[in-house]
Amino acid sequence: MKTEVLNDIKKTESEYQSMISTAQEEKKKRHAQAELEADNLIAKAQSNAEQYRKLKLEEARHQAAQKHAEIIKEGNQRSAALKEKGKKNLSKAVQLLVSRFKEQLHVGA
Repeated sequence: MKTEVLNDIKKTESEYQSMISTAQEEKKKRHAQAELEADNLIAKAQSNAEQYRKLKLEEARHQAAQKHAEIIKEGNQRSAALKEKGKKNLSKAVQLLVSRFKEQLHVGA
């Protein structure tokens, strides 16, 4: 009877040791899986951040290109307007120059 009880205790002890070992292995396995999942999440977050950065950079470049085109267009319009205004005043300026030149000729003579 004592032998049976001792054998049962040893058997139970062995079963518990096996359960503890299994639990420890499961703990290690889950820890490794959690680390892998965390690494994957970090990599995905970094990838998303890089994609977001590229998108925002492209948007900024596009806006800068639009602003550049707008400035060039406005500059061309102002240049054309000034050129037209200059053409309109050209004959008056020539007349003024000729009259001043004639005055200088008469003063000097």
